[in-house]
Amino acid sequence: MIHKDLPFSTAEFQRRLTKTRKAMETAGIDVLFVTDPSNQNWLTGYDGWSFYVHQGVLVFLDEDPIWWGRRQDANGGVRTVWMSDDRVMGYLDHFVQSTVRHPMQDLAARLKDMGRGSARIGVEMDNYYFSAKAYAVLEAELGDATFSDATALVNWQRGVKSAEEIAYIRKAAAISEKIVDGLLERVEPGVPKNEVVAEIYRDALRGVDGAWGDYPAIVPLLPSGSDAAAPHLTWDGRSFATGEATFFEISGCYRRYHAPFCRTLFLGKPDDFLLRAEAALVEGLEAGLDKARAGNRACDIANALAAPLERAGIERGARCGYPIGLSYPPDWGERTISLRSEDESVLEPGMTFHFMPGLWMDDWGLEITESILITEDGPCETFCNRPRKMFVKD
Repeated sequence: MIHKDLPFSTAEFQRRLTKTRKAMETAGIDVLFVTDPSNQNWLTGYDGWSFYVHQGVLVFLDEDPIWWGRRQDANGGVRTVWMSDDRVMGYLDHFVQSTVRHPMQDLAARLKDMGRGSARIGVEMDNYYFSAKAYAVLEAELGDATFSDATALVNWQRGVKSAEEIAYIRKAAAISEKIVDGLLERVEPGVPKNEVVAEIYRDALRGVDGAWGDYPAIVPLLPSGSDAAAPHLTWDGRSFATGEATFFEISGCYRRYHAPFCRTLFLGKPDDFLLRAEAALVEGLEAGLDKARAGNRACDIANALAAPLERAGIERGARCGYPIGLSYPPDWGERTISLRSEDESVLEPGMTFHFMPGLWMDDWGLEITESILITEDGPCETFCNRPRKMFVKD
């Protein structure tokens, strides 16, 4: 008998399914086809590095979900989902990367066999895992069905975290702290970046007492000097150098839950302009954290951050945060609320965000960030506990 190590209780999965079904009914959807691996995991527990081929979860209003994917990956399905084995279905390997057939033909045939060939079907049109070809084939094969865009329908149900989820994020945060502590100790002039990244992964995967480390949805980002103007550069074999600031964007991960955490390290003596920018950024970060309260809006956080920066003559046009939780590559955000001046979404207890007010100027960059939990009363809680400052090794 196959042993299943489910990450959550049956009641937790049923809570999620109930929320999703209510959203489906509101949207007029009979069958929801979920392809985002984060949403698949959230609904069923499925966990495998198989999202490079076509797969997904079928959610119905009146029966248990079905996980559908490549036949060899169905073996992972029966080991990780909460549903019974007959709710896991796999297509033959001759569909994989074929130029004469497509996996969506198999899915369409199964839907017809279930009597769902003329259903109102919701699909996640705008995500990384559902291709234009997949939609075209599915629509052609199910000519009697009605399709609608259900992008982010499940994502929005994930916004308020359960106590079980928050416990996982806390474990991820402990790993994040371990990673940052290690890199602050190891980074010195002349040390190659790839060697530090190797130690970041060692700390991330070894985890902490009571929490083994999973792979994060984003690789470590650590541009230095003028390259720090580009927030998404990774690493190479060059060495850290005196006179440069490096920001480190990392996250611990536990059972696919993340707690992103960024700090900046300067080797040498920083210029006055960088110290002034640090002071304004920290002031804005503190002001934003104070506004991160239940009943306030996402824009309230962004506007509180902006005021000190504007007084310091720093223009920052980017959003400053996003919801976090369960994620797979290539992104650890939930792709719903944005912390920016235009977003009036109301903050609710149990929501979790990466408050990410990075500064990326023409020839320098600076990141000091916090992952936060919106609480029942008062200001938010920060998941990590490290000084909010630019660290300096002179």
